[in-house]
Amino acid sequence: MSGSVQPAVLFEVIEPHIALVTLNRPEARNAVNGAVATGLEQAVERMESDPDLWVAILTGNGPAFSAGADLKEVSSGNGAALSTAKGGFGGFVRAKRSKLWIAAAQGHALAGGLELLLTCDMAVAAETANFGLPEVKRSLVAGAGGVFRLPRAIPKAIAIEIITTGDPIPAPRAAQYGLLNAVVPQNEVLNTALALARRVTVNAPIAVAESLGVARQAYDRPEADLWDICHAAGTRVRQTEDFKEGPRAFVEKRAPRWVGR
Repeated sequence: MSGSVQPAVLFEVIEPHIALVTLNRPEARNAVNGAVATGLEQAVERMESDPDLWVAILTGNGPAFSAGADLKEVSSGNGAALSTAKGGFGGFVRAKRSKLWIAAAQGHALAGGLELLLTCDMAVAAETANFGLPEVKRSLVAGAGGVFRLPRAIPKAIAIEIITTGDPIPAPRAAQYGLLNAVVPQNEVLNTALALARRVTVNAPIAVAESLGVARQAYDRPEADLWDICHAAGTRVRQTEDFKEGPRAFVEKRAPRWVGR
């Protein structure tokens, strides 16, 4: 209906197995408020509960990916609403996720916005986008994962530079250090992220999810544990219908038809 209020987070299945999740507060540079936190938590829950959805693309409406926490909300005493019990900041940074998420940063990802991007598994960005954690400039700590996820994502010295100076780095430099999978013109960001998602969805979804689950623990667990975790993941995959379909399709020289079970 014309003039109706748009949700703070949009969820759309844009093609089979791929969902587009859009931060929809362009007037506030997609800053996280309570509505965004609730909407992102619901998006994660929808992804997790739908076996036909395998990959999510997270993007922003307008020129910015996300400016992070809505400081107007914080200053008015509503800071607690920016997090949820299950998902943490933005309803997202601590959410339990088995599906793959790709950030499509068409613009700057700063403060909590960068922390949202760091929560995703891969990222595509516009060549004009900047990435930073300016919290120290306001006597704050990037407490939604930025101060420990960034040093895991890029070289330690560069991460500490970004964290302690509060100065952002441009997309080409971020890609040089491995933060981004691709840097493209702004109008190509979403299509590039979609192409990356399609490269994932041609594969067996349970095998992808199990492999991703192991990879996400690579920094957190000792190698002895990871061997056991990897073995358990392989065992679960071998019990699926798709495990039989992969070799069968190869022998029959056709594309596999994954059923996700």
